[in-house]
Amino acid sequence: MISNWTAENIPDLTGKIAIVTGANSGIGYEMAQALARKKARVILACRNKDKGKLAVQQIDQDYPEASTELMPLDLSDLASIRHFAGEFASHNNRLDILINNAGIMATPFGKTTDGFELQFGTNHLGHFALTGLLIDLILRTPQARVVTVSSGGHRFVEIDFDNLNGEKGYNRQRTYAQSKLANLLFTYELQRRFEGAGFDTIAVAAHPGWTATNLQVHWRIPRMLNPFIAQKPEMGALPTLYAATAPDVRGGDYYGPGGWQELRGYPAKVRSSDNSYDPAVAAKLWTMSEELTGLRYL
Repeated sequence: MISNWTAENIPDLTGKIAIVTGANSGIGYEMAQALARKKARVILACRNKDKGKLAVQQIDQDYPEASTELMPLDLSDLASIRHFAGEFASHNNRLDILINNAGIMATPFGKTTDGFELQFGTNHLGHFALTGLLIDLILRTPQARVVTVSSGGHRFVEIDFDNLNGEKGYNRQRTYAQSKLANLLFTYELQRRFEGAGFDTIAVAAHPGWTATNLQVHWRIPRMLNPFIAQKPEMGALPTLYAATAPDVRGGDYYGPGGWQELRGYPAKVRSSDNSYDPAVAAKLWTMSEELTGLRYL
């Protein structure tokens, strides 16, 4: 692994197609920009169309040879996810990199269009459904990668299967952390299923450390500490970009900043919590996710 790895170390991606969810701002924007700069064709999958258009315009202005496209996607709405996947599949015959990045953090209690608790429904179920609806394209693409963005906050919780909908008590920070643990359980179970079926596709996870983004709009303390601790989005994006492109990445790897407590620094291979590696919990979450979304795959 290259020390002090940056986006300049991304290999040439000519001919590859990538989707980045939540690419209109923050680390998602930095990911989309970096992949486009290395000549991938990048789909910016964004809920806010106006901000998505501005992001595409900025990338194209900065890098005139970039190939970018905005496609609307609302991960809190299964109908929107189905429409997105159908539109993408009708115009593309491959998908090399899927970056499940979009998310919300510590929001007041709310529900998705389909009645799921908002954070779990968006951060986990939305990406579970998106991956499933794109899985045929992913599997037919040699050495494709599914990269899902988690958070160091996953370490502080276990999955509460009896209260996934938040109706038996809701703590916004704990619920956020639970959704990020779900991202990891999903990644490791997806990798087990890829391996079990003999596919060369890999599932990888990453986290951005403490990065200053608008994700923290509902969480006052991290927002106040950003000037003293947080790193910039271009640094926070690096672990995910490494997971998505570096040649030495293996299925089931997890990357984060290599500095103290994984809060900041250049990408490094890290280890997630013991809970995240529990195959029984992951299998239970997978089955429940299938039931909730109505999607069964692998």
